[in-house]
Amino acid sequence: MDDGRRVVLAAVAGAHGVRGEVRLRLFAESLDSLKRHQSFDARGHALTLRAVRDGPHGPIARFVEIADRTAAEALAGAELSVPRSALSPPGEGETYVADLVGLPALADGVEVGRVVGVQNYGAGDLIEIEAPDGGRRLIPFARCREADGALTLDAAFLA
Repeated sequence: MDDGRRVVLAAVAGAHGVRGEVRLRLFAESLDSLKRHQSFDARGHALTLRAVRDGPHGPIARFVEIADRTAAEALAGAELSVPRSALSPPGEGETYVADLVGLPALADGVEVGRVVGVQNYGAGDLIEIEAPDGGRRLIPFARCREADGALTLDAAFLA
């Protein structure tokens, strides 16, 4: 069953060469994680994976629909996503970001908001919480834990 949630596995970092290949920024665990999928959504368009390999500066992918460098350059910044339902269940102690969005956020057992996203600016994942008054704050993912359909936050980060 597809509930509409999508999981971003990679983003196009830019063109590679003149034959339509693209450099990827990988968010999946490995290239094998990416290879398990035949098709990706990129800005509302389906892309069919022809091949992916390690490159000197990260993964290089080729898609059936991208024939030349101009088309590859136009994809720069596009996120490559798959339906959440296409992924296997997470292992013990693991979670998918898509599974966190929408959960209530608790501190000391009291709901302080809802998870609206996960950001990463290079130093680690940050959980974005929206409070009932509409205010938002970022909490380091390492200071949170998911259990019983809620995300429990380290209350020290709410002060």
